[in-house]
Amino acid sequence: MLMLFKLDPTLADFGRDPWWLITAKVLVVFVVLVVLVLFSIWAERRVVARMQFRLGPNRVGPFGLLQSLMDGLKLALKEDIIPKNASKAVFLLAPVISVTTAFMAMAVIPFGPMVSVFGYQTPLQLTDFSVSVLYVLAVTSIGIYGIVLAGWASGSTYSLLGGLRSSAQMVSYEIAMGLSFVAVFLYAGSMSTSEIVTAQERIWYAILLLPSFIIYTTSMVGETNRAPFDLPEAEGELVGGFHTEYSSLKFALFFLAEYVNMVTVSALATTLFLGGWRAPYPFSMIPGANEGWMPLIWFFGKILAFIFIFIWLRGTLPRLRYDQFMDFGWKVLIPVALGWVFVVGAARVVISEELLSNTRAITILAIPVAALLLISVLLELRKSKQPEQEADLVISSFPVPPMSAARITNPNRPEVESKRDTNG
Repeated sequence: MLMLFKLDPTLADFGRDPWWLITAKVLVVFVVLVVLVLFSIWAERRVVARMQFRLGPNRVGPFGLLQSLMDGLKLALKEDIIPKNASKAVFLLAPVISVTTAFMAMAVIPFGPMVSVFGYQTPLQLTDFSVSVLYVLAVTSIGIYGIVLAGWASGSTYSLLGGLRSSAQMVSYEIAMGLSFVAVFLYAGSMSTSEIVTAQERIWYAILLLPSFIIYTTSMVGETNRAPFDLPEAEGELVGGFHTEYSSLKFALFFLAEYVNMVTVSALATTLFLGGWRAPYPFSMIPGANEGWMPLIWFFGKILAFIFIFIWLRGTLPRLRYDQFMDFGWKVLIPVALGWVFVVGAARVVISEELLSNTRAITILAIPVAALLLISVLLELRKSKQPEQEADLVISSFPVPPMSAARITNPNRPEVESKRDTNG
């Protein structure tokens, strides 16, 4: 007997599941996130080890797969220390806020199409509504409070500086991230995650809206505090950042929140720009590739590809200086994102009037805007280099003795006449 049911879910398909199916979905999403976190930690240690000609974890379980689980148990069994100067209630609440908001963001991510579960037709998604993407932005923004409160409640200068760094970093990069979503909303005509996936049936937005995709992928690395943007945890000047004073299970919660956020931003990038659960070409030509439970393979494959990029960046690029990182966010990413939103908005008007085709409208409008943005970025970079060149002439009073800049013949190789101590 042939069973006929629609492939793409709509907003009307949500909110109709029985209570036991909703409970099962919640548990499955939670378990999937925890398993992905354990796998990501293991994969990061293995991949970075291979990049550095090491083996990585290979003792606990086959290929060391259980090493992450054992590390989590070890953290939970360690001594729980609370600093004397800490605000105890806020100190305990901060990691809970961070990890809770990290899990909540996955509630609106579509894992697959409509499927049949014990006779019920249900979407492979916990829930969805007309402003799902804004919900993700709001929930992840609340997670910043956990980091700021952790830095403040620790009663430590290093933790406070790490919390302030992280809050400033996340706020600045969330602006560029939000602007990259605007182009997707204009083309999809919706803020619903399931409808955005449906709108990418013909072409992925990573191809059509390439600048938005690049801006988002850059911003998501900055927002998750991952290398080379892991400045809130820069051990060179901040010891461990906002979680310096945390130990045992509370530190493990911050660790868990960071890796869950990695999975969340990767899933959101997959949903908005890579067609969500839809199969990539040429697998999309296979009959049934986008039906039933098969799309789970494509969805998690795309997420794992993003996680590999996170790991690759950590093992390849050095950490940026904080002022360079913030300048890049405010002076490069945000202006470029604003200019691109203008191009996409104007292109949608031109297309709606049927004056030009989709690709031609974006190309023609993007050329002058890209030229203006490139000129402004180059001028800004030139200005930012001038203080560094002038700073080379300034001689620090520590650890070298005070010297006059006028006696330096070559700033790159200072040749200073030494004077003997008359008493020596």
